Amino acid sequence: MKKLIAIVIASLFIQPSFAQKEEKYIKEENVIRVMKTLTSDEMNGRSAFQPQYIDKAAAFIESEFKKIGLKPLAGLKGFRQEFAKQQVNPETLDVTLDGKLVAAEYAFAISEKKEIQLSNGLSIKTIGGDTAKNQRQYFRDKIFPLLRDTVSCLVFIDPSFKTFFDQFKSRFGSRFASGTKYTKVFVLGSPATTYSVKIKQQIMEIKLANVVGMLPGRKSADELIVFSGHYDHIGILKSVDGDSIANGADDDASGTTAVIELARYFKKIKNNERSLIFVAFTAEEIGGFGSQYFSEQLNPDKVMAMFNIEMIGKKSKWGQNAAFITGFERSSFGEILQKNLVGIPFKFNPDPYPEQNLFYRSDNATLARQGVPAHTISTDEIDIDKFYHTVNDEFETLDVKNIVSTIRAIALSSKTMVAGKDTPTRIDKSKVN
Repeated sequence: MKKLIAIVIASLFIQPSFAQKEEKYIKEENVIRVMKTLTSDEMNGRSAFQPQYIDKAAAFIESEFKKIGLKPLAGLKGFRQEFAKQQVNPETLDVTLDGKLVAAEYAFAISEKKEIQLSNGLSIKTIGGDTAKNQRQYFRDKIFPLLRDTVSCLVFIDPSFKTFFDQFKSRFGSRFASGTKYTKVFVLGSPATTYSVKIKQQIMEIKLANVVGMLPGRKSADELIVFSGHYDHIGILKSVDGDSIANGADDDASGTTAVIELARYFKKIKNNERSLIFVAFTAEEIGGFGSQYFSEQLNPDKVMAMFNIEMIGKKSKWGQNAAFITGFERSSFGEILQKNLVGIPFKFNPDPYPEQNLFYRSDNATLARQGVPAHTISTDEIDIDKFYHTVNDEFETLDVKNIVSTIRAIALSSKTMVAGKDTPTRIDKSKVN
């Protein structure tokens, strides 16, 4: 009985001591400083297609990793993990419908050929008008499957979707090659009986870079825990009230800030038996190319877990002190996090938006498909977030305290994985898509 009482009393002191460490090393002033730097207009929206701006963000993250005292990933001389992709830049696109040339603003194409001329051979698709409350989600649900479809097609989009069409064109009009042989032509307007398409575009190589640092483990150094977020965003959009820079504060400067602050925290407390990798991915917004390349450099069997952090800048649907985990039911990752937060107000919940397919829409997806318990942590109410992918996703729209509390919760809830005491079950690769 005396031993039991002693254990209970000791436990009362252990949990607050962890909370004190999180509060001591994960500071609001640091979060604000990093966030304001990443979201400044000087970064011009951190588009992967604008090296002169996204390199500024990469250089800043590098400097933070260096000041913290991280080590480069094995095989790298510095913190940049560089790779190259082919960038596709449209030069001319002439679409003629029933003998009439379509205005340039109402058409664009996705193709990886320098020149193409078609008057047949395209499957005809339509995205009709919709009266649903969330038109943006309806549009996404219709158009993204067409991008993945293994067929060349001509897609007629109802004019009521012009706003989303413009955003889609801005995002994918210039893009990276993904190896597909299928041509997709999108037209804002009504279906036609006859058509012809002429495309000419420039294809050039562009260098990209993830920013990666690590803290080597001690007893289990060959076992890896990954903390990640993406530092790119969508760059410049159509001007709204004189502002055309999509600063990407919540998406995903908030997640990148979390990665930096978690690195600072774990460097200070020095309790990682496993090796910890901290990575800011590039090119998430245009195909997840950064996380794909990163994942190819690792043995997935050695990755014990991945904490991908995306959009933690606003309170969740449950209010403050709560976040959700995508793919919660696919491994015991979430259960371990919940266990480590017993007695703490913060809660991790299953993803409340299964219809959004968020588990496969972020940088955790590549490793998850290889069986790694790789999950994304978020607080965003994605179904009603009016700032998502707009020029209004700025620092001033964020709840800094929500970011800080979420980072502290991740630090505390990951402690047994970091220490090598807990290992989440693997994701069933036969059930991934």
